[in-house]
Amino acid sequence: MTVLVTGGAGFIGSHLVRRLLDQTSQAVVILDNFNDFYDPRMKRANAALFENEPRVSLVEGDFRQARLCEDLFARCRFSHVIHLGAYPGVPYSLKEPQLYIDSNIAATAVLLEAARRNCVERFLFASSSTVYGRGAQSPFVEDAPLGIPASPYGATKRAAELLGFTWAQLYGLAFTSLRFFNVFGPRLRPELALAVFTRKILAGEPLPLFGDGSVLRDFTHVSDICTGIISALTAPHIAGESINLGHHEPVQMLHLIRMIEVAAGKQAIIEYHPTRAEDMPLTCADLTKARSLLGYEPHVPIADGVQKYVEWARGQAFGG
Repeated sequence: MTVLVTGGAGFIGSHLVRRLLDQTSQAVVILDNFNDFYDPRMKRANAALFENEPRVSLVEGDFRQARLCEDLFARCRFSHVIHLGAYPGVPYSLKEPQLYIDSNIAATAVLLEAARRNCVERFLFASSSTVYGRGAQSPFVEDAPLGIPASPYGATKRAAELLGFTWAQLYGLAFTSLRFFNVFGPRLRPELALAVFTRKILAGEPLPLFGDGSVLRDFTHVSDICTGIISALTAPHIAGESINLGHHEPVQMLHLIRMIEVAAGKQAIIEYHPTRAEDMPLTCADLTKARSLLGYEPHVPIADGVQKYVEWARGQAFGG
């Protein structure tokens, strides 16, 4: 059997490929277009980790291209698709909404159709806590009413979920949406808050903080996220479900900065900026469903994860 991992050269993808190699016997195909949303050298360095792995194949291409996907699916006969690839980043989605619509909605439809035509056994979609939007009650419960997404990014993730559930209803595709909550760890994307804060503190430079620091985020270590994904590859009765993968212990951004300070042994210089309209005030995952369906339990405390991230970031040529 062969697993397709879209976005497999990215932050989460590279960790997941390692786990697939360690915990399964399946061959893995990475599909990544190495776009320049952030420095492509980071993604190429991630992909290079698997250059000598005989079970890993790298395809450099864009899953928006239907012909490429049809040819790839027909050739490789994937048993499972793990669709991590997307155009990321909440703030940038306000500047280029059409790019997010094309990459996150239309391209997901291309993959769903290729999966349907080629009898894929299971399709796991990497969704996001941003689908809950403003107005959702905390902690976020998968089957409770959703709010309105606060950003085009969140809207595109929600729309892609709906496409997947439609394909499940129409064609019986075993589609499951895994909603990730504020994933962090080594190789974190450089524009995310933890990476920015760490880089600035280590360099002794002012760090930008939007709002008063009271925003709460449910930071979840990438190793816990990967554990949830691996479980979802084989767990029964999850087709057609949305499942949270989070930590259920939201942390204030000011507290996050304090933890980085402790780990770095340096004091932050905070530069306050107005609150951004696209930032949700809180993310918090209810894990009842994940525990029941996946046997999921997060194990990495935020303080430990931050400590290890800061240690990793100190030696990085790309600035954390």
